[in-house]
Amino acid sequence: MSIKEAILEDLKTSMKAKDTGTTMVLRSLKAKILEKEIAERSGGESVLSEEQIIEVLMKAAKQRKESIDQFEAGDRPDLADKEKRELEIIEKYLPKMMDEDEVRTIVKEQIEKMGASTIADMGKVMGALMGRLKGKADGALISSVVKDELSN
Repeated sequence: MSIKEAILEDLKTSMKAKDTGTTMVLRSLKAKILEKEIAERSGGESVLSEEQIIEVLMKAAKQRKESIDQFEAGDRPDLADKEKRELEIIEKYLPKMMDEDEVRTIVKEQIEKMGASTIADMGKVMGALMGRLKGKADGALISSVVKDELSN
């Protein structure tokens, strides 16, 4: 079952169960996927690949994470908790992300392969890694690991 199909099935289930919080998040995801399909459409019918759907979900998850940080900084734990619940729902549909150790291993390999040695090489290394790790690891994590490795 594709991610989109899973979201639509879970949406039906949450609506029947009258789970308004989950229904709201899933409707939002469905709408974002539909928006992306319309944007990608060029004359014919557009069906997004799993990778494109994952991009949509990662963007939604990133927005929730940023909101959580802002609400916590603004001393609004009630709103931060709401965003955290929404983030948990979204993360159920994302593939398991790589942890820092896995990312660090790949970053070290890439740096060695490219012969990068200074922080000035960060752009080159990031460009190569983002294509390789897209949808598998958080961009901010990749960036911090690259910066750390090139600084040493």
